[in-house]
Amino acid sequence: MSWAEISKCISDLATKVDLWQPSSPFHIVEGAVADVRVPRNTAWSLLPYLRQANIHYTILISDLQQAIENQSGGRSHRNRRSLSGYNYEVYHSLEEIEDWMHYLNRTYSDLVHMFSVGKSYEGRPLYVLKLGKRSRPYKKAVWIDCGIHAREWIGPAFCQWFVKEALQTYQTDPDMRKMLTQLYFYIMPVFNVDGYRFSWTNDRFWRKTRSKNMRFHCHGVDANRNWKVKWCDEGASLHPCDDTYCGPFPESEPEVKAVAHFLRKHRKQIKAYLSFHAYAQMLLYPYSYKYATIPNFNCVESAAYNAVNALQSAYGVRYRYGPASSTLYVSSGSSMDWAYKNGIPYAFAFELRDTGHFGFLLPEMLIKPTCTETMLAVKNITLHLLKKCH
Repeated sequence: MSWAEISKCISDLATKVDLWQPSSPFHIVEGAVADVRVPRNTAWSLLPYLRQANIHYTILISDLQQAIENQSGGRSHRNRRSLSGYNYEVYHSLEEIEDWMHYLNRTYSDLVHMFSVGKSYEGRPLYVLKLGKRSRPYKKAVWIDCGIHAREWIGPAFCQWFVKEALQTYQTDPDMRKMLTQLYFYIMPVFNVDGYRFSWTNDRFWRKTRSKNMRFHCHGVDANRNWKVKWCDEGASLHPCDDTYCGPFPESEPEVKAVAHFLRKHRKQIKAYLSFHAYAQMLLYPYSYKYATIPNFNCVESAAYNAVNALQSAYGVRYRYGPASSTLYVSSGSSMDWAYKNGIPYAFAFELRDTGHFGFLLPEMLIKPTCTETMLAVKNITLHLLKKCH
């Protein structure tokens, strides 16, 4: 079977399977690894295809439903909702995360200010925490968002972890004190609130927003293909039912429009944009939409190199790093490229653990190590910002 025939088989099958990695069948190339979720009734047609094409495969999770239940198991008897004893080593629902944000806003009013940048498609507030000491009228800032893609639960878990670490170590860690004194952090724990809630209530593997498309009766837009930077070019789909659907026009999604508006308004203040995704164990920087070197490549590359080394120092986990287009794949309309193009000099996208063994179902026991190592990388990037890079 030729590679062209194999590619056609995979494209045909992509309509019947849920592609986890890469996000689009167009990125599947000879020699690459692809992770797919296969419905029970499709497995019997897929496996003969793979054998016929001489494609090696491994079954990573044989019972997905059981894995979902394991990931969120024991929810009833664990004290998830207690805010003073909030458990950062479990996944939390949107309601729990919002309650936690309100609690921090009340309890740490000297360091935390909670506000909303707008409303989602379904009318939910888009909450952001502003973190930092009100030490001077003007301070540079770092934007951090998690959960652009609903099913990537480790993202919001990290955003919560970052806030916990900042508040708990501010008094004792000189680096953290320096960060919170000299900078503000805008942290959006759940960017895609409607999608995230849907991934808890209806479909654990939902990726997109929840806006309606009347013509196709499909819901949602890929919130990381909806930004006004080379919109709907390579790596994005025009079909509303696809996982990488770019939307009817740039910033069609109220969530994207609200965050873009906020970032535009504060672009002189915000010096770094960090977005957290899963999974691949990578630290990516622009460009995503083209193979080209960014003007401040040396400073950004050096920040990425040091961040990846800091991350590895915790548990030996090695992240790949580099321009998103050549390190992961080409994709247009991403928030990272948009942030960079709008004058934010350090724009990064993290792809957190793992590399496919658990995929989107990263067990709760891996939240702590994942967040601990990622914290080292983020602190490293932030401290890099505070130095002059020539």
